[in-house]
Amino acid sequence: MIRTPLRPLARILEARAKGENPDAIERENIRIRHEQMRDRARLRAEGRLLVLGVMFFCAFGLIGARMGVLAHSEPSEPRTSIAGADIFAQRADIVDRKGRILATNFETHSLYAQPPQMIEPERAARELVKIFPDLDRDRLIEDFTGKRKFLWVKKKLSPEQKQAVHDIGEPGLLFGPREMRLYPNGTLAAHVLGGASFGREGVHAAEVIGVAGIEKHFDDRLRDPAHGHEPLTLSLDLSVQAAVERVLHGGMTLMNAKGATAILMKVNTGEIISVASLPDFDPNDRPRPAVEGDASDSPLFNRAVQGVYELGSTFKIFAVAQALELGLIQPSTMIDTKGPLRWGKHRIRDFRNYGSEMSATKVIVKSSNIGTARIAQMIGVERQKAFLQKLGFFDPTSVEIVEAAGGQPLLPGNWSELSTMTISYGHGLSASPMHLAAAYATLANGGRKVTPTLLNQPLGQLGPRVMSEQTARASLSMLRKVVTEGTASFGDVPGYAVGGKTGTADKPRENGGGYYDDKVIATFASVFPAHDPEYVLVVTLDEPVETSGDEPRRTAGWTAVPVAAEITRRVAPLLGVRPQIEPGELADITLTSN
Repeated sequence: MIRTPLRPLARILEARAKGENPDAIERENIRIRHEQMRDRARLRAEGRLLVLGVMFFCAFGLIGARMGVLAHSEPSEPRTSIAGADIFAQRADIVDRKGRILATNFETHSLYAQPPQMIEPERAARELVKIFPDLDRDRLIEDFTGKRKFLWVKKKLSPEQKQAVHDIGEPGLLFGPREMRLYPNGTLAAHVLGGASFGREGVHAAEVIGVAGIEKHFDDRLRDPAHGHEPLTLSLDLSVQAAVERVLHGGMTLMNAKGATAILMKVNTGEIISVASLPDFDPNDRPRPAVEGDASDSPLFNRAVQGVYELGSTFKIFAVAQALELGLIQPSTMIDTKGPLRWGKHRIRDFRNYGSEMSATKVIVKSSNIGTARIAQMIGVERQKAFLQKLGFFDPTSVEIVEAAGGQPLLPGNWSELSTMTISYGHGLSASPMHLAAAYATLANGGRKVTPTLLNQPLGQLGPRVMSEQTARASLSMLRKVVTEGTASFGDVPGYAVGGKTGTADKPRENGGGYYDDKVIATFASVFPAHDPEYVLVVTLDEPVETSGDEPRRTAGWTAVPVAAEITRRVAPLLGVRPQIEPGELADITLTSN
């Protein structure tokens, strides 16, 4: 920068020539220079203040935005972690309604390798294969002698396996502490619990996450440190669950069935006391999902909520109940049962000839397709649809396992009068056994809708009224007569007044081309005690066949009913349901006086 001299020679000489004071020129130049310096200092200060103001504005804006985000987010406790790791592994326990452990955590170790630190990699590979036969020796040697600096060998070790690896003496084989999910009861309630696996993994910790069942549905709650000390309490009863699974497995074997499911539910709360699906699996060693073939062939398939079937004659009670509710019939009303019933080119027939007419009660007791279809014609399409929707047959059940969302009922694309007739006796609409259990619970509790739940809710609230108490009582009376006089005679359990309805439906072919001639879905939906119902029990067998007689028998009365009766006989005492002893006949003794 060029500085202007304070006493420029030319102006000084000019001022002296004119007789002026040269010092005035110097004073004027000093004043101008000071003003310029002041202006530059002011501009520099203003710039600094502007930059500082922008910085403060950005900082406060960022803080305000963060506060806004936090204000609209769900509050949660900070997650602690193991030193040196940012992975939270703790997970809350799962217990049954009596506090017995269904799922808990177990401290274990993982095994990893650091090949650069290994001294004898080939010997280490050979010894590891002896301890873990599922490992590939050649692959291990390739990994240990290659360029890899780190690899997992085993994610979970038993104490015995850890000691055996330790005895190899290889410094490149290292252990990392971690927690794993443990299911101490093995396969018991496997489809409810689902299973857990590892999410993010580190050397010193691993994240345990739910992969199926209730473990996945409540994953956030089970992983939340705020609830870590509070176990998740289910409605299941461990003792009842064990008894149900044991009897169901035996029944499935005796009846040569491909699969089976059983649901035991409290009618007043919707609490599921037991739910079993066979074949099952061990959640401690959960198998991989099948990538081909029929999904129902996999042990992971939950038949109770994912199995969507035509449930046969178990639906007949809904048609009769709705007709009673609408005032179209009374239990004693005579129904035309002459057959076959013709509708266009279709024919509806009964299993056997029941005569030209019978009462509405007998239609249920004898399980007449024709009689039920006649009643459905009285009801009509729209009223039937509305009633079944109220019972919950249009949507998946809200049971707290992720698989329940896959149990979408299959409804007819064109709900015609023929559909109304066939649906009335359980053909043309497919639903899960869980749907059926909830609907029968609605009948059993006096007509209030039931929402099934796996959570312990002893004070659970009933839903809206679907039918009157009078209709529900009349329906229960019919179900009781099905056991005492009709198709479910093998379902009678002395002392417990079982009522129920059988259902045998032909199984559709996988490619959609009609039905099998020799494969059925057999179901028995029951309530007990029938005079004052407390529980609903639904048993479904997939492709059963009873072979003790001269000819194979596949109907529910011969297959599902005996299994359900044995379950009732085993679990009723465990549930605290006291049997009512019916008095026997008095001896033929006459008291006379002298």
